[in-house]
Amino acid sequence: MTIRLDHGLAYVEADLAFRGRTLHLDNVILDTGSASTLFASDRLLEISIVPEPSDSLKRIRGIGGVEFVFTKRIGRLAIGEIAMLDFEIEVGAMDYGFPAQGILGLDFLLRAGALIDLDRLELHPARPGRPGSGR
Repeated sequence: MTIRLDHGLAYVEADLAFRGRTLHLDNVILDTGSASTLFASDRLLEISIVPEPSDSLKRIRGIGGVEFVFTKRIGRLAIGEIAMLDFEIEVGAMDYGFPAQGILGLDFLLRAGALIDLDRLELHPARPGRPGSGR
């Protein structure tokens, strides 16, 4: 997966699947400083991701300040060749003053054992036989 740089931020593309519906996002920030993976609620409405009574509510803090989010288990999250099934994401407003449809956090990157090649601006799946290739 190619990493795109824009205004000093690294972006990747993501594909989400939820209850038989899919969504492609092309402005997802690759952020090793974010503990969790977050997506913009207005975009996820397109595949009917809305808060439900079984979802957890959380207050998160980051560069953008404090935000309330809800958690949702989705069927699949894929970043290029790297795909995770039954993955928990956070959903929030993401009103940070710049265009971002999501933040790919360390939770996804660690679970995938993703390799970030900043020389070539590429994101790769874990090497075969290495820990972290969990799907």
